Amino acid sequence: MKINKAEFIISAASRNQYPTDGRVEVAFVGRSNVGKSSIINALTNRKALAKVGNTPGKTRLINFFLINEDFYLVDLPGYGYAKVSKVEKEKWGRLMEDYLTGRVTLKKVVLLVDSRHKPTEDDVLMIDWIRYHGYNIQVIATKADKLTKNQLRKNEKIIKETLKINDDELSFFSSVKKEGREELIDKLFDDLSGINSEEGMDN
Repeated sequence: MKINKAEFIISAASRNQYPTDGRVEVAFVGRSNVGKSSIINALTNRKALAKVGNTPGKTRLINFFLINEDFYLVDLPGYGYAKVSKVEKEKWGRLMEDYLTGRVTLKKVVLLVDSRHKPTEDDVLMIDWIRYHGYNIQVIATKADKLTKNQLRKNEKIIKETLKINDDELSFFSSVKKEGREELIDKLFDDLSGINSEEGMDN
């Protein structure tokens, strides 16, 4: 699959702002410093489609990007930033739950983890939640350019064991080098193209 067009649609703060045109969605989620905006920009080949913030944990909105006028890539707020207040964490939790629960157009959730480290407790909780609600799972280990080949092999084993995923569910990627970009796009989005949800609008 080739991404020919990617456009920002809306930053939504609540369900009544979500798109209602029935196009299917794939959501990206991960810790606030995992490089989510960078990978979205790298995959879409747009330098500033998703805004890269200097302060982790600042974004508290759900961003919808329309890909090839066919399906939505949904950028969910990052989690796990220690300096965010308890009130902010609770607001984030409600926003995430509101989107991820009962969203019939959501077909896949992509979990981003830092390839340099063992997945955190928050990462494990998130993938367990994704499984519980029956969404298709893909895990991308970001910042792969910062590891040697030996480190990559070692960390691949740790990530798969910690998250209980198989080879096909894990990909390593560097937003800097972009090696394997086309293959990753195919893996993430090929099965989404042209399958707009028959259910249409959410309830």
